Amino acid sequence: MKIASLMKKAVVIGMLTTGGVVTTTYIMPELAVAASLSTTEASDLTFQREEEKLARDVYLTLYDTWDARIFSNIATRAEQRHTDVMKMLLDKYLLPDPALPGIGTFTNSGLQSKYEELVAKGLVSYVEALYVGAFIEELDMIDLQHAIDNTSRVDLRTAYQNLMEGSKNHLRAFVSSLDLQGITYAPVLLSRELYDVIIGL
Repeated sequence: MKIASLMKKAVVIGMLTTGGVVTTTYIMPELAVAASLSTTEASDLTFQREEEKLARDVYLTLYDTWDARIFSNIATRAEQRHTDVMKMLLDKYLLPDPALPGIGTFTNSGLQSKYEELVAKGLVSYVEALYVGAFIEELDMIDLQHAIDNTSRVDLRTAYQNLMEGSKNHLRAFVSSLDLQGITYAPVLLSRELYDVIIGL
C-alpha cells in the first residue's frame, strides 16, 4: 500500500513538546510514523514558507505595474515552486501552513510590513523595482543561511540549499538588468566578498 494511502488512515494519538522538540505520533493499521522538529526548525520552516510567498507576491505586484518579464518569470517559474516545496515540508512535519491565499497578505506581521515597504519602493520606478528584486534575493539568502545553520536534517538542508541556489540566480538576473540600465549594483546585506563570488566578479 502506498504511503499516501496510509497517511489518509492515520490517527493522531499524541502531540508532545519536550525539551524544545515537538513530536506528533500517528497510529495506522500498517504503519506508525513519528515526525519531530525542534521549535527553532519549525519556526524557520514556517517563516521560509511565507518569505518565499513574499518574494512571489512582490514580483507579481511589480510585474502588474512594469510589465517586465523578469518579475513574472521569477514569480511564476521559481518563487511559486519554492513556496510549494516549503508547503510540502510543512505537511511532512505536520505543521500548520501560515500562508494566506491573497497576494500581499501575510500571517507574519513583519513580512506584511516588508511587503508594503518593498512594493512602495518598487512602484517609484522600474530601476527601483529592480533594486527591490536584488534586495529581496539578498534577504532570502541571509535568512536561508540561518535556517541551514539551525538544522542537521538532510531534507531541510537540501531544500534550503536549493532555494539558496535559486536566490543566487535571481540576484544575478536583477544585477544584470540593472547593468543594462547603466547602474552598478552594490550589495546591501551580503558581504562584498560573498557578493563578488556569487556574481562571478
